[in-house]
Amino acid sequence: MSKKKVARIVVEALENYGVKRCYGVVGDTLNDVTDAMRHHSQIEWVHMRHEEAGGFAAGAESFMTKNLTACAGSCGPGSLHFINGLFESHRNGAPVVLIASQLPTDVLGTNFPQEVDYKPIYQNCSVFCEEVTNPHEAKRIVMSACQAALSENGVAVVILPSDISATEVEDLPIMQQYQPKAPLVRPVDDEIRAIAEILNSGKKVGIFAGAGCEGAHAELMQLCETLKSPIAHTSRAKDFVEGNNPYNVGMTGMLGVKSGYEMIQDCDTLLILGADFAWSQFYPKNAKIIQVDLDPKKLGLRHTIELGVIGNIRDTVTALLPHLTPKTETAFLDKYVAMHQSAMAKLDEKAVADREGLIHPQYLAELLSQHATEDAMITGDTGSAMAWVLRHFQTNGQRRTLLSMKHGTMANAMPQAIGLQKAYPNRQVISMSGDGGLAMLMGDLLTLVQEKLPVKVVVLNNGTLDFVELEMKAEGLVNSYTDLHNPDFGKVAEAVGMKGFTVKGSHELEGVLKDFLNCDGPALLDVHVSRLELVWPPHTEFSNYKNMALYGTKAILGGEGHTFFEMLKDNFLKK
Repeated sequence: MSKKKVARIVVEALENYGVKRCYGVVGDTLNDVTDAMRHHSQIEWVHMRHEEAGGFAAGAESFMTKNLTACAGSCGPGSLHFINGLFESHRNGAPVVLIASQLPTDVLGTNFPQEVDYKPIYQNCSVFCEEVTNPHEAKRIVMSACQAALSENGVAVVILPSDISATEVEDLPIMQQYQPKAPLVRPVDDEIRAIAEILNSGKKVGIFAGAGCEGAHAELMQLCETLKSPIAHTSRAKDFVEGNNPYNVGMTGMLGVKSGYEMIQDCDTLLILGADFAWSQFYPKNAKIIQVDLDPKKLGLRHTIELGVIGNIRDTVTALLPHLTPKTETAFLDKYVAMHQSAMAKLDEKAVADREGLIHPQYLAELLSQHATEDAMITGDTGSAMAWVLRHFQTNGQRRTLLSMKHGTMANAMPQAIGLQKAYPNRQVISMSGDGGLAMLMGDLLTLVQEKLPVKVVVLNNGTLDFVELEMKAEGLVNSYTDLHNPDFGKVAEAVGMKGFTVKGSHELEGVLKDFLNCDGPALLDVHVSRLELVWPPHTEFSNYKNMALYGTKAILGGEGHTFFEMLKDNFLKK
């Protein structure tokens, strides 16, 4: 049997597990790996400008495709830079393998320049993290990493010293790569009957759907019809629940709407399906709660439950439906469906072209929803951008949204759009970026140009870290250190080889946006939106108004009263 370099064995193992792309930045300790990738595999190397962006991009591709994706970096700072992007992937359940190249083994432990012990760092955000210390064990370790990433839906890290990477060994068939199909998982019959008994006895049954409902839309609709139940959903379930759904009452939580919040508070029985919504104050106080989840650790974690069962949502609902007694009373359903229509109409009041010098971000998001393709994919930066995507970008069963809802990082949108466009070259991919978020990783606009990716980057340019500023005001504080002195992002785009557009008036926005979406190649649209928009929660308490009044008092005393009064005028007096 002929010998191969360990680097080639590693690359071929990745390819055997379905890796199509590897995102990263080349470097000396990685040279044998990239050389093997170039000459001995079909894996595409995606040349990023920053490794963190590569982590975001790889995670976005794997999250949407459910396929294994890779990233790789050089020793020391190179592979260390991936950490935040891969933390996002790990929290999101995206199967990614990082090949973290390392210094030669003979200098490890000597405080050599660029020496970093990756293992204690990456163990916190991975399902597998091992260093190759014996070249004959490299194949087994890489295959175990791939298997762990795919089966446990997370990040796997292989630390590969450069001298081991260059060593030639026999490529032995240590084990065969095998990926079984997802099994049927549902509660036992006694539990199915117990669920049915509780639901059949409920008078006002509500459903709260999470990301675990992916692939179960038809079953959910049949369940809602049988129980005459309204269905609220988490932000991560938007793509799977919102579209083509006459029972939808929207989201709950801080970014939700009144109908979703009040339905959950008002129901006497709540069926939670594949949701791990973290904020316990939004669960009902007195309802009987049934929770279905694949992960038993999540059962009863956020709230008390009457019954918790392990199951895939589609399999569980399919088994449950024959045991349910169809309901005929629709008052509870009708009330909250009507409330949802009213709540969405209220949100849309500002989604219009206002006076020429003012662009509401809601209007921008509505225009994107109106003019994007039927199967468009949109990413959103954490902050106000994610709020406008969730509230105003409509899904239909084909469109997809990707937000950092679990890790909550800034700067995710544009790099994630890179990964999505690589994976789906024939679909429209849009990044709704905050001005602060884009500026953090703006260097990878060059990646869009170099890789010829037709991503459309929309920048919410309000000159501030908007969501942070809003959080300060909500706590009764006058905002500080949030100002951003931005360039003309449209001109920046032109300088790096993209098409750039800048809009400051609401009446010109729609025409420019249509040209922007329809142009060839990568493009950036810099939209000067109102700084004073409030992301108002679906339920307010006295403390919310007290803290806002406290902010107003401090602003007036500090000479910033004009800002406070403009905020009142823009958010309340016009409604």
